[in-house]
Amino acid sequence: MSSIRTISLIGTGAMGSFYASKLFDLDRNCISLVADGERYERLREKGFYVNTRQYILPVIRPDDAVPPSDLVIVAVKHHHLPEAIRDIKNRVGEKTTLVSVMNGIGSEEALGAAYGMEKVLYAVAVGIDALREDNRLTYTTQGRLFFGEARNPVISGRVKDVQSLLDRAGIAYETPVDMIRVLWWKFMINVGINQASAVLRAPYSAFQTSQEARELMESAMREVMAIAGEARVDLSEKDIENWYSVLSGLSPKGKTSMLQDVEAGRKTEVEMLAGKVMELGTRYHIPTPVNKQIFKTIKEMEGENPQ
Repeated sequence: MSSIRTISLIGTGAMGSFYASKLFDLDRNCISLVADGERYERLREKGFYVNTRQYILPVIRPDDAVPPSDLVIVAVKHHHLPEAIRDIKNRVGEKTTLVSVMNGIGSEEALGAAYGMEKVLYAVAVGIDALREDNRLTYTTQGRLFFGEARNPVISGRVKDVQSLLDRAGIAYETPVDMIRVLWWKFMINVGINQASAVLRAPYSAFQTSQEARELMESAMREVMAIAGEARVDLSEKDIENWYSVLSGLSPKGKTSMLQDVEAGRKTEVEMLAGKVMELGTRYHIPTPVNKQIFKTIKEMEGENPQ
């Protein structure tokens, strides 16, 4: 039985809403949301919807005098991470475990810098075909959460605790031996599919059927693969092939989070994807022309819909 009794979650976008709903269904007394200002009022009054069901969870402000949580889940957008790190301060205690379900390869280190890497588990969500409009999330495939310590030749006690929680909540997961490799694999996928879908304004069906769409996606991914080799992370063409097996199972009408952001006129996470690839390319002396062009294009698109 898991020792995790209390859970705080910050960020109710697609990932946050999904995991919050599953944990609330398990035990409505185990989870609360962290929010402030307008988000606090909105979540208290209207909550959010997952597949047409309304969820109204307890909401706590960052400064509320509430004991620390056993588990804190961070599910915000990249540009909101510094604020989220501040807002969860009172939720983090000596024995708290922190899990980020954010995209990218930097959120764990940022959380670790603030609260200690000994509290942080690595995690990536793969294969959920979530669509979010305002406070409504719909999905047909939940995908799988990959999580664990950086390396998991033996499963640690805190990983076992989270595994037990996920089992009871019906959340599909896997704990790979090399979690850093999986983190980079998901980063490579996001650099490809998220950004190509935003540039082309195309749902998953385009990448399931169009060779041209796939070529753009793969060219961005291969720049990550080249950088990973220099960073001593083992990514290969086989990893791109494995992504197609996931892609084929997604709803053809589904859209990536970045495409949804573009269509809604929201700020994207391009800095965390193409921007990070460009930064790493400079560090390792690897050319990144595809991601440089994608970065420029998406920034121009954001200029069309400033928020």
